[in-house]
Amino acid sequence: MPPCQPGCPRILACDLDGTLLNGKGVLTEATAAALRKAVASGVEVVFATGRRHSFAWTMLAPLGLDPETVLISSNGAISRTFGGRPLDCIGMPVETALQVCHQLNDFRDSLVFTFDRTGPGALVVENIAALQARLSRWVESNLHELEAVLPLERAFAGGEEPVQAMICGTLAAMNKGLAVLDAATEQAENLRKIISIHRTEYPARDLSIVDLMPNGCSKGSALARLAANRGVDAADIMAIGDNMNDAEMLAYAGRAVVMENSPEELLGMAAANSWSVTGSNEFDGAARAILRMLEEDSRSDRGRRGDRPLRLPTECLEG
Repeated sequence: MPPCQPGCPRILACDLDGTLLNGKGVLTEATAAALRKAVASGVEVVFATGRRHSFAWTMLAPLGLDPETVLISSNGAISRTFGGRPLDCIGMPVETALQVCHQLNDFRDSLVFTFDRTGPGALVVENIAALQARLSRWVESNLHELEAVLPLERAFAGGEEPVQAMICGTLAAMNKGLAVLDAATEQAENLRKIISIHRTEYPARDLSIVDLMPNGCSKGSALARLAANRGVDAADIMAIGDNMNDAEMLAYAGRAVVMENSPEELLGMAAANSWSVTGSNEFDGAARAILRMLEEDSRSDRGRRGDRPLRLPTECLEG
């Protein structure tokens, strides 16, 4: 990697869906070119997604980036290079997974567990057809790695830890699921102490995904561990995201950029924390933010610093 240009962030962390990818799941050439330009300027580009590593990598491989490029997947549970070198893995204890099954018993039709493997069994559900009725596009894309196990508890019989659990459905249905997780019962309270909950919402599609992660696991905490290993301060990191599962990452980074297509809750956080807002993912908003950053930092290096739209967040959430 070339030396980082003066003024540029040392790390650029980017979400995928809704940020780098447009509504059709396509990484446009304009966005790809901006990412390559950042790399050429000496910025370490890191990708952070709620998707599994293998699925996300197939989308990013055409960029032709260095095999040591880091991909944070499963909302921070897995960090691995493009070349497959493992960096970090946080598993969910089997006992915790069993508690999740019990607490979300009424949501088993949409409950999915993710394991750090490839092929059938990487994603385990009880009823594939029932899940397809809720999330047809996702099921079609992941069908080759889905396995039905009835009851779900049998998936943990061998002792292997999952890295992620998920329920999905309409916004209203997932609000009910969140209410179950937030119930004032001893069982729910004990579960909340040992998991982290992340939401991803797409109001235009009336779709909500609730991810249940190992305790303390998030894109933000994974990015913080990577930065610590690199000796990079948060102030030298720029992050771009579009949804609530990006909130910890955005709050951790010294420069936070939120997509225009983000849900109102995240846009409200951007306003409250003086984060920058860029254009929609349908119009290469992430590319615009990256190129603007490179251009402004280039001007800064030449001694012509003007007003910068990206400001340090006033608070940092712990991942």
